[in-house]
Amino acid sequence: MSNIKMFLVRYAEIGTKGKNRYVFEDILCKRIRTRLKSLGEFDVRRDFGRIYIEALSEYDYDEVTERLTKIFGIVGLCPVTVSEEFTYESIREAVMDHFEDTFADSGFDFSFKVHTRRINKGFPMNSMEIDMEIGHDLLEKYESEGLHVDVHKPDIMVEVELRGDKGYVYSKIIPGPGGLPVGTNGKAMSLLSGGIDSPVATYMVAKRGVEMDAVYFNSPPYTSTRALEKVEKLGTIVAQYSGPIKLHIVNFTDIQLAIYDNCPHDQLTIIMKRYFFRVAQELSKRNECQAIITGESIGQVSSQTMQSLAVIDDAVEMPVFRPVIGMDKQEIVEYSQRIGTFETSIEPYEDCCTIFVDKHPVTKPKFYAIEKSEKRLVGIIEPLIEKALENVETVILK
Repeated sequence: MSNIKMFLVRYAEIGTKGKNRYVFEDILCKRIRTRLKSLGEFDVRRDFGRIYIEALSEYDYDEVTERLTKIFGIVGLCPVTVSEEFTYESIREAVMDHFEDTFADSGFDFSFKVHTRRINKGFPMNSMEIDMEIGHDLLEKYESEGLHVDVHKPDIMVEVELRGDKGYVYSKIIPGPGGLPVGTNGKAMSLLSGGIDSPVATYMVAKRGVEMDAVYFNSPPYTSTRALEKVEKLGTIVAQYSGPIKLHIVNFTDIQLAIYDNCPHDQLTIIMKRYFFRVAQELSKRNECQAIITGESIGQVSSQTMQSLAVIDDAVEMPVFRPVIGMDKQEIVEYSQRIGTFETSIEPYEDCCTIFVDKHPVTKPKFYAIEKSEKRLVGIIEPLIEKALENVETVILK
């Protein structure tokens, strides 16, 4: 793609933000600059409802498009060929260069339509005249290779925009993830495990513009270093979309053993998750997060019944969001395959949730019964939690 020196960023939901749209655009521009910083010199700018990325140095086209199409807020990315002169001859040359650069490898056996927008009305030809002339010139060159016009349902829409003193030509839309730019909707703490569900939940909330931290509950020697490495790998995959994620690693072994030694075993999972939430809430306060995120889905396992979720939520005061709560397992699997976390999630390294599970866990826990069991931990578990919080290890995944 030697002639592609510019990209047009398409967004959707940002365009509905009215007078606040510029805030979202500015944050998206900032995210783009950060993501491209190590790949070359780029000028990222807003211009009358558009965001343009101009390459000011040599760059790797595939690597740049790979990064850009993983930025939340971008619905599509259009490689642009620029006409530097504001004349029909220069614009025609840009269109021809664009066609060669974009379609030479795949051939020209497709239908097309030219659509011109004259933001600068000073151009001597009107939009329809430009459409007709460009269409004629393209057919003259490529009709023998199969190119043909379809004004109703073309395979390719050739867009020509006349802005300022330049012409911009594009025809290809590389899909992006959509959503809103991260940093426009607060910050949350995700309970990230090595399973399929929690990375998907983390991704889904980040897609709504939420900056993500994550907490992983480590239980050595019952969980291996490979389990931790798996979680870090999952977080790194999600971070390709969300930007850097601070992963807080909590040593939970002593807390887990205290629960195991002092509480009924059929309640272990419920009580353990209540303490997960309590620790996550404290970490959220320390890191200015406004909500806790989990990958729970109603009825998937015993601790995810309506009664269990209500009892678990009762342990904390801050909001708990479960973006996959209405999805079945296959839907979550398909989502994880789409974002690239599935193959890592199914690696056989267990987390602490799966180690201390009773054969017959309670599925309809009662508040009073759980609270009664937790009273047995008074005086025992508080110093363990304090110690765990004092020794939290934080790593940046990016």
